[in-house]
Amino acid sequence: MKITLIEPRSPDFHIFSLYPLPRLGVILLGTILKQRGHDVSVVVESMGEVPWDEVASSDLVGISTITSTAPRAYEMAESLNEIGVPTILGGPHVTFLAEEGISHADYVIRGEAEKSFPMFVEALSGERDMAKVPGLTYKLNGDILENPMEGEALSLDELPEPDFTLLGTHFFKKKGWTKRVIPMQTSRGCPYNCNFCSVTRMFGRKMRYRSLDAIIEELRKYDDKRNSIFFYDDNFVANPKRTKELLRRIIEEGFKFISSAQVRVDAGKDRELMRLMRDAGLKTVFIGLESVSPESLKKMNKSQTLEDMEEGLRGFREFGISVHGMFVFGFDQDEEKTFKETVRFARRNAVDSVQFLILTPLPGTPVYKEIEEDGRIIIKDWSFYDGHHVVFSPKRVDPYCLQRAQIRGHRRFYSTLEVIRRFYRFDFFNAMIAAYAKRLSSTWVKENKLYLKVIKFLKPSAEYILSIDLRRKGTDVKEAITEALERASIKVRRAASMKYPAGSKPTTPKG
Repeated sequence: MKITLIEPRSPDFHIFSLYPLPRLGVILLGTILKQRGHDVSVVVESMGEVPWDEVASSDLVGISTITSTAPRAYEMAESLNEIGVPTILGGPHVTFLAEEGISHADYVIRGEAEKSFPMFVEALSGERDMAKVPGLTYKLNGDILENPMEGEALSLDELPEPDFTLLGTHFFKKKGWTKRVIPMQTSRGCPYNCNFCSVTRMFGRKMRYRSLDAIIEELRKYDDKRNSIFFYDDNFVANPKRTKELLRRIIEEGFKFISSAQVRVDAGKDRELMRLMRDAGLKTVFIGLESVSPESLKKMNKSQTLEDMEEGLRGFREFGISVHGMFVFGFDQDEEKTFKETVRFARRNAVDSVQFLILTPLPGTPVYKEIEEDGRIIIKDWSFYDGHHVVFSPKRVDPYCLQRAQIRGHRRFYSTLEVIRRFYRFDFFNAMIAAYAKRLSSTWVKENKLYLKVIKFLKPSAEYILSIDLRRKGTDVKEAITEALERASIKVRRAASMKYPAGSKPTTPKG
């Protein structure tokens, strides 16, 4: 069977846009299907245009979705359906909103799909009953049917090494002064339970690990100083003892690549772990610091204190490991002063680079449920749900104040003076990162002018709109205003020179 798997591009750019890193999901699925004898193509839209002539001749097209790429995924699926190409959607967004997804495609696969997707392909070929495919949502005689999810969690050692050749030779070409970034997963899941995160709802809280021998064997294939390994785990140090053993093995191998990973800040308090990270060539860590407000940290179920954060950051600095800190603005306990204190905290603790993200109520999370039930969602166009746009009405500040705080936070942290300071300290790499981030922030503001005007308009009106007395005849007014806001959000996206959701479409009939 000829199968194409597509990862749609994100609607916006951000600090990670320098590295067009593909998610492992479609690559792993493609690898599994290729090993089973299928003719497989994998397309990551952020790395190049979609070859629609080839896609249109597929027997099946699978499209991955996260919330911000869902509109593009839906557009692709609908266009392919129009020319008779069967489509299936997967990924976190449609896992939690399967009924929405099935209205745009022929099938939806929910949850982890490495086991269930090959079963679905067998069912599509008539070799298996559709009703026996775990996590499948499909249509039958006008009804929408949902199969139960797989009961047993997937063992990561059952998975093959991802075949990046499915992406074409351009994936292995070095881009400018950056290294080739190779994503590698050593574990799946997260033992924590932050209320704004969908990871535990998608993959569970129980950690699953690959064997160290399998990891080392895969790393040997990328032992090149031109490479940078990004450990794809949501928490690379969830089991410190295991992480230390892996790092010792990496040191023993004498690998020439550098690496980076996502970790918790308290890892910086473990001096043995820091030494091993440094000696293993782990140069950068990505840390969800989230907030400097103790009330917000408690509300989000983030089990850390400001003292923990400062002590951990000192540890990373001491061992020369760069920190990319990620903060989230917009929790119910946040006030305008919270945002200013966050920037001061990041600068005071010499965080090398930052992202000031806006709280995004992603489907499947407790935050989404709470904000939706409160009637505080003001924009329902999923393409805005990227951590950079305000899509709800916060409790203690208005939407425009929140958006402005994020923009100003980046401007203050990545100021021209800060770029110059880094050059004078001979910290050339982080100086270039700061200069790049400064330019990126300015570009984002220019490209989102219309959106910013709309969100500024909502400043005096959002609370009024959301508090119209339902006992009056104004019920219809509220519905009309809500519909108008939804239409406005679509106009904003299309008019703001974002090239999204409008994108290239297939026009070649199948066959």
